[in-house]
Amino acid sequence: MLRVGLTGGIGSGKSAVSRFFETFNVPVSDADVIAHAVTSNHHPALSQISETFGADVVDANGNLDRDVMRKIVFDDPQQRTRLEEILHPVIREAMRVEIEGFSAPYCILVIPLLVEGKTHPLVDEILVVDAPDDARIEWIKSRSGLSEERIRSIFDAQASREERLAAADNVIQNIGTLEELQAKTQRMHEYYLEKTSG
Repeated sequence: MLRVGLTGGIGSGKSAVSRFFETFNVPVSDADVIAHAVTSNHHPALSQISETFGADVVDANGNLDRDVMRKIVFDDPQQRTRLEEILHPVIREAMRVEIEGFSAPYCILVIPLLVEGKTHPLVDEILVVDAPDDARIEWIKSRSGLSEERIRSIFDAQASREERLAAADNVIQNIGTLEELQAKTQRMHEYYLEKTSG
C-alpha cells in the first residue's frame, strides 16, 4: 500500500483535501486527530507532558489545556522540542497501528509538520497543499479571529512555502473555489490509483 503524506501550512486547505480523499473511500490517518486522542484524559502521554511542563497544562476535565501549552511552547523552540519529543513517537506509533488496519491501494497520512520533521518513516511520498500567504491569512482570520501579526508568527514557526514545495513529490494548488479543489484532489486520486495498479 502506497502511503502518501499530506501536508501544508496552516490555512492552506489540507483538511478540506483530506476530507475529499475520504469521500473517494481512501483511508485517512490524521496526526492531529491522534494528537487530540493522546492528550486526553488518562493517556500516558498526557501524564508525561504534565510531569515535564507542570500541572497547569492539564485542564479541569483532565485534558491538555491547549491555550496554556501553546503559550509555553510557541515562542520557545526548546520547549517546543521537548513537547515534540514526547508526542511525536506516540503519534507515529498510533499511525502505524492505524495503517495496519487499512486495506486499499493507497492511504493518506495527514501530517501538518511533515516537512519540519525532516524525515517520516511511515511516508512513501509527499503531497503538499499550497496556497498564497495572503489567502491563508484571510481564511485563518475569519476562522480563528487571530491577528495578522500572530498568524505571521505561526507562519515563521513552520516550514516556508519554498521548503514544503521543495520536499513535495506532488502539489495541489489551492487558489480557486472549493469545487476546483475537489476536482484537483480527484485528479490526484486517479493518479495514485493508476500508480498503484501495476
